[in-house]
Amino acid sequence: MTIVTGPPGAGKSTVARLLADRRGPSVHLHTDDFWSCIKQGYIPPYLPESKRQNETVMGVLAGAAFGYADGGYHVLVDGVIGPWFVGYFRERGPLQYVVLRPDKETTLVRATGRGLDALTDPEPILHMYQQFLNLGELEPHAFDSSGLTAEETARELGERLDSGGYVLTP
Repeated sequence: MTIVTGPPGAGKSTVARLLADRRGPSVHLHTDDFWSCIKQGYIPPYLPESKRQNETVMGVLAGAAFGYADGGYHVLVDGVIGPWFVGYFRERGPLQYVVLRPDKETTLVRATGRGLDALTDPEPILHMYQQFLNLGELEPHAFDSSGLTAEETARELGERLDSGGYVLTP
């Protein structure tokens, strides 16, 4: 199982999709889809009052991811799964964890230029960007994709993942 994370605009979804397309059998779980299942009582996940909701979503997402993995699928999960959420996955088994972390300017350009359904407000984007700057023990899991296209990022990252890079153990 592989988690591809980082701030909004880092290229998580595109890169995870490209990686899933190169592996078989594979499943790509897009974290945003799990938040969109909430029809009443939804709280934007970047707001402080969303803590309980976010914990619930992470538990459900981890359960789905490991359910597919137990079925023999290579699972790629993309979303804002910072060090504060990685425990939901780490406690269930080994996984690969990579943080796409382009520079601030690249992140802002990519994030604010996305479609209408995406978060494009610079304030929460920059807040989340800051949260990925100091990863502590997970710092070796950061991947600077600033000057790379999504295809280049997926190719280089795929090679590192295939050689056992970015592994986290329970």
